[in-house]
Amino acid sequence: MTLLCDGFCGFLLCVLLTAPQGSLSQLTVTAAGPTQNIALVGDNLTLAVSYSGATNPAIIWRKGPDPVVTWTINSSTPPDIPPSMSNVLRVSDNGSLILETVTLDYTDSYSVEMTKSGQGTASLNFTLTVYERFENVTLGLQPDFAVEGTGRFTLQSAMARGVVEEHVWFFNGIEVKSNSHYTVEQRSLVIHDPNRNDTGLYSLTLRNPYSSATVDRNITVLYGPDAPVLTVSPVQQFFVSGDSLSLSCKADGFPPPTVSWMFGGVTFNDSRDGVLRLTNVTTSQDGVYVCTVVNDQTNASRHENVTVKVYEKPDGSPACSVKSSAGVNLQYECAWPGGTPAAILSFPGLSNSSTGPGHLSLNVSASDSLSGAPVSCTAHHPVQQSTCNITATPPAPFIPSLRFGINAEGKIRVTIGCLSAAAPESTVSWLRGTEAVSGGSVYTIGTTQLTIQDHDMSTFLQHNYTCSCRNPLGVQQRQVHLLAPVISDSSLFPNQDGTVVTLTWEVPPASIVTGFDVQMLGPDLVRSSSHNVSLGRSRSYSDSYRTIQQKPGSARSADVFTLDRTEMYKFRIIPKARLTEGAPSTVHRIGPGKGLSGSAIAGIAAGIPAGIILLLVPLCLLGLLIYARNNDSEQARYPIATDKGMKTKAELASSNLRLAGAPHFSPEYNRFHQAPPSEPSMDLPMFVPPPPVRVATTV
Repeated sequence: MTLLCDGFCGFLLCVLLTAPQGSLSQLTVTAAGPTQNIALVGDNLTLAVSYSGATNPAIIWRKGPDPVVTWTINSSTPPDIPPSMSNVLRVSDNGSLILETVTLDYTDSYSVEMTKSGQGTASLNFTLTVYERFENVTLGLQPDFAVEGTGRFTLQSAMARGVVEEHVWFFNGIEVKSNSHYTVEQRSLVIHDPNRNDTGLYSLTLRNPYSSATVDRNITVLYGPDAPVLTVSPVQQFFVSGDSLSLSCKADGFPPPTVSWMFGGVTFNDSRDGVLRLTNVTTSQDGVYVCTVVNDQTNASRHENVTVKVYEKPDGSPACSVKSSAGVNLQYECAWPGGTPAAILSFPGLSNSSTGPGHLSLNVSASDSLSGAPVSCTAHHPVQQSTCNITATPPAPFIPSLRFGINAEGKIRVTIGCLSAAAPESTVSWLRGTEAVSGGSVYTIGTTQLTIQDHDMSTFLQHNYTCSCRNPLGVQQRQVHLLAPVISDSSLFPNQDGTVVTLTWEVPPASIVTGFDVQMLGPDLVRSSSHNVSLGRSRSYSDSYRTIQQKPGSARSADVFTLDRTEMYKFRIIPKARLTEGAPSTVHRIGPGKGLSGSAIAGIAAGIPAGIILLLVPLCLLGLLIYARNNDSEQARYPIATDKGMKTKAELASSNLRLAGAPHFSPEYNRFHQAPPSEPSMDLPMFVPPPPVRVATTV
């Protein structure tokens, strides 16, 4: 037995000694630090673990459900980490997860799982919350102000940065809890059915492990105005003209409501504290006074009125007027409202039986005897009698006005205006040729004007338009004949160097013009910075006119720069009615004449010095003669000599100016215009005429 036992025990010992180390062990993972972790943005931390029961296990770290690190401990192969996290995550030799410079995105749950073949799998869970310190915390209000009786208002917090772990709302220092009146949320506080008692100081306190912040905001709940209360002082049933009284109107509200009084359509905003003081009242102040109270921020308003009775004669004087009745009769009116009793009105010159209390209207047939004749209205009152006069007149002569433009559709619009002074006011009708004009897509008829839309340019020019101003006493007619685009007069003015010219023009008032094309014939304009450099050989010439400028319909001049003074240019202006061109203006020419031969030019060049010498010889002889006469004369030192055959410098300059082309305007005006109504000519440019050149010609 002893030998048998010794043999079995030795066998077991041999088995235990020869078996692989750890074959009977189980892999375990334990936390080497806290499993619930917090960090501040930018911090470094480690989710530390330790393991036992196996060597070099395979390890997987997960962020939420997603694997972020895969590795076999002590393997020569580096850990498998997503590129987007490689600058933040690392794994230590013992399998701990190291996070460097964490951001808010790393707030999550983490888990580690270790596996060793034959020794099982072990796992462990962690949590990480990353915080920021609070910065720039503010409270906003939605809507912009709280109003009593509205559905709700909300206080909303906002911050530049920060992670909230705890929030507490306060109203006037007392913590606010959610109930039927308040709804408390993390970053907002909702006040339902606000009222004036919700006015006060609201506070929000925010906390996290690294910082805290408190922000306050005073909220005023706007309310009112409540129903106004009116009082009249002194209290009595009526007032007599000359009495004084005050009307008071008060109402509660925030902000304090503004008070205004209205009477007879006139608003009195200067009443102080809602009190309207009336002194020396008259019957014109008899009636209903309305008090209006307004909350200026919510625009809510309330109204109440009080009636004030004042007995006395009518105030002021009676007023007379005359109107047209059915287009053929005159309706005379006389009014003197107010008074107790009402005034009795009549037109004795027109009728002995027509009377009316306070207001009288009388229709009479229009006649020549009433034209320009004053008609009196007599106002009878027990205290006072007064009269007023009105004179009916036929339409006066007038001058039509014309305006041209482009409508929204890019078509020409012509507006003809006819206004004639008359009593009663005249009505205006229109004819196109002999046919009446009616409104529509082509014609828009106003009180005193007719607007024509350009559907067909030729239609404008084929018809005369007649406006008639009419009232029961007469009619005035004026005819307008629209003209095609035309220029009535034009001129050209060069500067002294001949490198700049100014073109001016005029158009008749009835000519339909919406723009001008300034055209030129000749070489291209000089593009050198110096006007003295001729680029004629390097520039192209044109044998036809080309447009170099476009001007609006209001323009009456154009400047053309950088001309070559050695070349000849021709200019003209084309008037346009949108796309319709009128006849060109007179052609204006500037530059030297063409066709001189080389020998002629050489002869001129040679003749200039000879001419100067011939001119100097008689001048020298004349000087010697004058000197000799002065020595022989006993007259004054500075005698005045006159020579009717010679001109002064001023006269020569004036003559040269006229020869150079002084402005001369002869615009055409239609028979009802003395001058263009809206497009005056521009001031003519000033220039100095070039000096005269003596020319010698060789044959």
